[in-house]
Amino acid sequence: MMLSKGFEIEVYTGTPQGEVVGMADKIVAALDGFVREPDNRNVEYTTPPCYRYERSLCDLVLPRFRVRQYLQQFGDYTLIPGSTLALGGADRFHRSDPGNPYHDYIEQTYGTKVVTASVHINVGISNPDLLMRACRLVRVEAPLYLALSAASPWFNGKTTGSHSTRWAVFPKTPAHVPLFESHAHFIRWTEEQLALKTMQSVRHLWSSVRPNGDRRPYNLNRLELRICDLVSDPIALLAITALLEARLIQLINDPNLDPLKLSELPATTRAEALIDLTDANEERAAQSSLEAELIHWRTGKPILAKDWVEELYAEVWATAKQQGFSCFLLPLKKILREGNEAQQWLKLEAQGWSKQQILMQAIGQMQTKELEFQADLCQPVGA
Repeated sequence: MMLSKGFEIEVYTGTPQGEVVGMADKIVAALDGFVREPDNRNVEYTTPPCYRYERSLCDLVLPRFRVRQYLQQFGDYTLIPGSTLALGGADRFHRSDPGNPYHDYIEQTYGTKVVTASVHINVGISNPDLLMRACRLVRVEAPLYLALSAASPWFNGKTTGSHSTRWAVFPKTPAHVPLFESHAHFIRWTEEQLALKTMQSVRHLWSSVRPNGDRRPYNLNRLELRICDLVSDPIALLAITALLEARLIQLINDPNLDPLKLSELPATTRAEALIDLTDANEERAAQSSLEAELIHWRTGKPILAKDWVEELYAEVWATAKQQGFSCFLLPLKKILREGNEAQQWLKLEAQGWSKQQILMQAIGQMQTKELEFQADLCQPVGA
């Protein structure tokens, strides 16, 4: 009962020295499968939905290989890991499509707070009631996926104090998003937000997780987890995805695995209490990632994010093994042991490395890994 998985990857382009340089307009015009973000300095590609992790690995790597090949004609340009404008450039927007009125709105309303890079994980679930239940569970556990993926401790040349500066500053929209009790609730709420102009369109729902589909909010076919920073190592990203998929398969097998049913918080105020608890957990995870003290949605008691991930890992292992993808879950142990990207970078900074030195090393490691995967596991693709 494996679920289909697809990814939306936003990534910065720039120099091997870590300077972010806008190339999205050129990439989108020349290469199929890429779309522009409002700011020209990051570009997005989407992988097709598929069931097998081996195929997903190649789907993640090969578009980057094509971009790297293409960029060489303009000079020594590359892809840059991290989810914020780490070394500078946050003073102004670099428009990718100056004539786009929606981009006008984005720039004028949010500025460079939204010039971030991230990964959105989409998992196919076509039954609308099951999808809403899945969104409820993933919403209250989304801070754990942020904790595993945090990769933005710097912004505009400064150490911010947050492991995920991206999520700490990102304008979650609308400000209050409920736990949707049913598909009808989601439809009604979305129509209300559009009427109130708190959402400019059905796309303008920027929360940690959302139901998605070809004709939102009516026709839905997938859960979209939007909270993760860009995970530059595809093996680490697949491990995070394996945790998400195994958790969703658990939910399918056990409909009672629903925060609105299973939480020990008072029933009369449970839905709102869970939102308040989750919002606070997101803030703490953005700041301290795996070292953050969170509040468990089931018990209302404090727990370290890394301990909570360990608990879930043990809980879903049998499910992942039964479905044949437990090997892709294993790299979570390395993240828990060595830290996410933000923690690794901050450790080097504490040892005296400059931000630029750290980022340059990360840029090189990202490219080396991708070339190894492309050579050993995936068929080469020309630009």
